[in-house]
Amino acid sequence: MKNIERVIISKALKRVDFGKEINIKGWVRTRRGNKNVSFIAINDGSTINNIQVVVDLTKFSEEELKPVTTGASVSVNGLLTQSMGQGQSVEIQATEIEIYGTADPEKYPLQKKGHTLEYLREIAHLRPRTNTFGAVFRIRHNMAMAVHSFFHERGFFYFHTPIITSSDCEGAGQMFQVTTMNLYDLKKDEFGSIDYSGDFFGSPAALTVSGQLEGELGAMALGAIYTFGPTFRAENSNTPRHLAEFWMIEPEVAFIEIAENMQLAQDFVQYCVNWALKNCIEDVEFLAKMYDNELIDRLKFVIENDFVRLTYTEGIEILLKAIENGVKFEFPVEWGVDLQSEHERYLVEQHFKKPVILTDYPKEIKSFYMKQNADGKTVRAMDVLFPKIGEIIGGSQREEDLEKLTHRAKEMNIPEKDIWWYLDTRRFGTAPHSGFGLGFERLMLFVTGMQNIRDVIPFPRTPKNATF
Repeated sequence: MKNIERVIISKALKRVDFGKEINIKGWVRTRRGNKNVSFIAINDGSTINNIQVVVDLTKFSEEELKPVTTGASVSVNGLLTQSMGQGQSVEIQATEIEIYGTADPEKYPLQKKGHTLEYLREIAHLRPRTNTFGAVFRIRHNMAMAVHSFFHERGFFYFHTPIITSSDCEGAGQMFQVTTMNLYDLKKDEFGSIDYSGDFFGSPAALTVSGQLEGELGAMALGAIYTFGPTFRAENSNTPRHLAEFWMIEPEVAFIEIAENMQLAQDFVQYCVNWALKNCIEDVEFLAKMYDNELIDRLKFVIENDFVRLTYTEGIEILLKAIENGVKFEFPVEWGVDLQSEHERYLVEQHFKKPVILTDYPKEIKSFYMKQNADGKTVRAMDVLFPKIGEIIGGSQREEDLEKLTHRAKEMNIPEKDIWWYLDTRRFGTAPHSGFGLGFERLMLFVTGMQNIRDVIPFPRTPKNATF
């Protein structure tokens, strides 16, 4: 086979130098034809669109083409020509075909037919080859690029917080323990507690639930940082919105208060959504057509609208009034409860018909590090609420007063010996600062229109499932 420089299919489809011989490589999606000509659709993962290879059967034997079945991997040399068929502008008239790897049609699980998303989760190692998951994972890459681009343009520093930690941050959830000890022969001390002195770190360690506390340390030296990495929650939550391993984006900024934090959150999400519409439109359009025909309108809706700023107390009043007017909720509504997704979505989708940033939550339902308001009852917390998702961002202004922070930690039974290093930032040069956390997969759910969080990460980790 002649050595011709390869052109990836996303670029080949835009070429207009017809008559030039090029090489493409990829996996066969379909093959059809008649006794004179064969049409092979090939995709290399670079685009939602296949390129059509036209094979003149007077130049290739049936024996040569027999292994060219759905799933096979091939290299094709051919002349780039203008396509006469509908749906594509270019095609390749094959001159040479090399088969890298065959795929037995009797065994290959991705034949040309519809597959349920549930079935595809069972073959997560192959599902990126489908149109749906090719689109989702290309968008995922683009959203990661948008995250880095947004913060880099604004002078933030990418700060790497530890994945193995002795801090559970905010009691955010049961942690996965990290140990090198023999679990079949655990040594105990005189009180019957596990003796960690011989363990790798010499003390209990776990996978992180959040990089926020360490992120604050970075912000109090570098001014503005963001983290973007894997986080872990060992919660037995088998829902379409929870994973045991997911990615979090957590900016922390010195010298800003809650109002600026809210604006940063709005600007950030709008930037990411706009990036998707600019850079992934073919993939977004495909997912809209297949799964959610309101997707593009909803993405534009978020870009084009300012987010409503609303206190928790005002939100509760609106929900209570809705109940008076006959709206039924599964979960109760009263001042002091943590709002459920149905409440959040009512505020966004029914009442305001805009994204909402809810602020000033009761301190009893929020973490110890959030700045207390003068009323003694609420804290400067903020949740960004989106249509179809509910909460997509949670954040706050952090308490910079050492005495108040220490008192609140005691109230919530957090030993000072566990957070002495965190309190030091309030002892030495404390300053107002704020931040928030965005679950990357929640953003992916919104941008792709997918319904289950297991379908926006390549290999989901959920209760009783760590396959692949």
